[in-house]
Amino acid sequence: MRIKKLAALLLVSLLTVSVLSACGKKSEDNSNTNTSSGSESSSDLKGTITMAGSTSMEKLANVVAEAFMAKYPGVTISPEFIGSSAGIEAVLAGTVNIGNASRNLKDTEKSSGAVENIVAIDGIAVILDKANTVTNITKDQLVQIYTGAINNWSAVGGADQPIVVVGREAGSGTRGAFEELLGIEDKCKYSNEINSTGGVMAKVTSTPGAIGYVSLDIVDDTVIASNVDGVQPTEENIKAGTYLLSRPFVMATKGEISTQSKEVQALFDYLKSDEGKELIKSIGLITVD
Repeated sequence: MRIKKLAALLLVSLLTVSVLSACGKKSEDNSNTNTSSGSESSSDLKGTITMAGSTSMEKLANVVAEAFMAKYPGVTISPEFIGSSAGIEAVLAGTVNIGNASRNLKDTEKSSGAVENIVAIDGIAVILDKANTVTNITKDQLVQIYTGAINNWSAVGGADQPIVVVGREAGSGTRGAFEELLGIEDKCKYSNEINSTGGVMAKVTSTPGAIGYVSLDIVDDTVIASNVDGVQPTEENIKAGTYLLSRPFVMATKGEISTQSKEVQALFDYLKSDEGKELIKSIGLITVD
């Protein structure tokens, strides 16, 4: 009888040790799992994101790339600036992950598989050289200036001085948006066609009587940003819909974002986050809600 009692006590002891051991292992496993999950957001993202396209989006692309790579050290972003149309062609060809376009996508691009992901809104400023006395230009006057019907500043209240019409090169998203908003596609008569946003700024700054158009976010005190139809080119006026010349900044993908790599998906999540929106605002662009 005594032997049976000892055997029973021994069995209970073995079972207790077994249960405690199993619980400890389960707790350890859970701890390991939680630790792994907690670090996944930063350490598990490793790879390269390639993007190419609009020169007008250079500041946005560079700032976003720098901030994202600081947040996710395992990811490298390589932006190139070759123009909006070329960027969309590249993403459709599969040579880059993202095609940057400073305009809405064309129906032909969408039908080929490009998806329009609008990440910000930009205003287009009409810029004049600092010596110009004109402070306001109407939409109709802009149309006539860029199509050659008006070729002297005296016709719009300025000095008796020839107008030097400066614009972007064919294929530029800024040019496409500007001409489309004014309804003057393929009708413009340019004195100079410049292949970068900075180049337009430099040309207008150094050329008496020049007029050009650039992204609102790069305008500085080296030029005059003219009112259009009496409305200043400001973020508030663009949000209110009172300023005529504004366009989207698009980061196009081939297929929906959900079908892209986890690194690309994380980039778009970042742009939609509060941190990403603050970054977009910090360079003078308007966020998309």
